[in-house]
Amino acid sequence: MRNDLIKVSVENNVAVVKMDSPPVNAWSLAFTEEFTEVFDELYDMPEARCIVVTGREKMFSAGADIKSRGSVGAVKGERTRHMRRMREVANCIMESNKPVIAAVNGPALGVGMAPIVNADIILASDNAFFCMPEVDIGLMGGAAYTMRIFPYSLARRMILTGYRLPAEEAYRRGVIEACVPLDELMPAAMEIANNIASKSPKAISLAKRAINTVATMPLRDGYRFEQNLTNEMVQHPDSKEAMRAFLEKRQPVFGDDVS
Repeated sequence: MRNDLIKVSVENNVAVVKMDSPPVNAWSLAFTEEFTEVFDELYDMPEARCIVVTGREKMFSAGADIKSRGSVGAVKGERTRHMRRMREVANCIMESNKPVIAAVNGPALGVGMAPIVNADIILASDNAFFCMPEVDIGLMGGAAYTMRIFPYSLARRMILTGYRLPAEEAYRRGVIEACVPLDELMPAAMEIANNIASKSPKAISLAKRAINTVATMPLRDGYRFEQNLTNEMVQHPDSKEAMRAFLEKRQPVFGDDVS
């Protein structure tokens, strides 16, 4: 991995992805490409069983690099390529075969919300807020993604007014899992990540596939899809190890195999 604008460390089967592009983790071309590269590489890294995404110091991400926006569209096809790159930011997180935890350590604006609204679990520090400011800067934002996790009226307020939603309010309204002091954020995120990483990689991979797939399926079809995954899981060695460990009242020992 490059480890230039996105710093990655893997320890105890948990990958910590830290956006580290001073001063505000703005999404420039280089930043965007490195971010998606990181998730592509983690997809094929068996020693990483869970991913935690966070930012540097007290800033998660201020969103698009407005200074570089002026060059977008100067070359034919560049605007289309740029929009495709930004779609892939969402896709690389959503399509990850590993659970993704967003540890929001400060303000998250515009496209800086992408790692949050596509994560599986969201925690935030009490200095954080969430904002879709595009209406005020001549852009359109990610309404489709915002409306997936924020309540009906709140999502529209954020999109139409640029309302800055404090992390505490997001927690009170059930949007995020926790709102804690900044120095408690990573320990809280790592506690969840370590719990996930201790489980069968195959089971977690199938659970992630189920989550991503059934969300847009009718109830009957979705449950049938999950049952098919159950049939796949029970044929894997991890299933037998989990059952033996339960009967023997011990912790199971799993390998990295997800095939």
